[in-house]
Amino acid sequence: MSTTQSTDLTSVIGSNLPFLRRYARALTGSQDKGDNYAAATLEAILSDINSFDRTLAPKVALFKVFQTIWNSTGGALSEDDDGLAAKAQKHLARLTRDTREALLLHTIEEMSFAEVGAVLDTSETEARELVDIAYAEMSKSVCGKVMIIEDEAIIAMDLESIVGEMGHQVTGIAKTEKEALALYKKETPDLILSDIQLADLSSGIDAVNQILGDNADIPVIFITAFPERLLTGESPEPAFLIAKPYTEEQVRSAVSQAMFFSSTETLQA
Repeated sequence: MSTTQSTDLTSVIGSNLPFLRRYARALTGSQDKGDNYAAATLEAILSDINSFDRTLAPKVALFKVFQTIWNSTGGALSEDDDGLAAKAQKHLARLTRDTREALLLHTIEEMSFAEVGAVLDTSETEARELVDIAYAEMSKSVCGKVMIIEDEAIIAMDLESIVGEMGHQVTGIAKTEKEALALYKKETPDLILSDIQLADLSSGIDAVNQILGDNADIPVIFITAFPERLLTGESPEPAFLIAKPYTEEQVRSAVSQAMFFSSTETLQA
């Protein structure tokens, strides 16, 4: 491979790496495990440059290499996991193969069904069916209580409506960091949906960090217009992240995925 080709490949992989890391984290529910899978993907490409299929769109080709590695490990968490991971594994064992992957690829990563099929090495029709199955299976798997931290009233009501239609109970909506902490003390949620910047210029991240300091097992989905800024690899980062403007499918998918990693005993499994 020429130097120019190598530079080009590095560039296209680099621009899509934050999204691969987001996908990997959503599958594993863990920053460390997700990043390990992403690193293994890069190592695989370096050891065999032909594994990166240049006939596909760069993002699709990158995710396809990842999927090969994910499948080789059984697409599951390790057997010695406990706590959140153990509960997640119990739920995942009940799901049809490749359904969560298809759902994430189509909704969060915004791939077409044809692209999802390319990543999962299946047809466009099968990819569409896998997404439908994922919604059906995951909606039956876990229900719980959701706290929303969002200062824009219209967005907050929209999120409340989506979450409610999924069968979850909304504990309340907080517009500021102070309100979020008060709401948490009033009722412990099984999941938090949080914006980054709040009405009084307080931080949704700061509010979440304080809550997790008291209960680290609560999964969190951050909503931001700039997801890349939270996927730098330079500090602890969220496992679940959706971008504004979001779609209903993206919220439903992220909530379903995150609920799999909740250890709260009140969840109805």
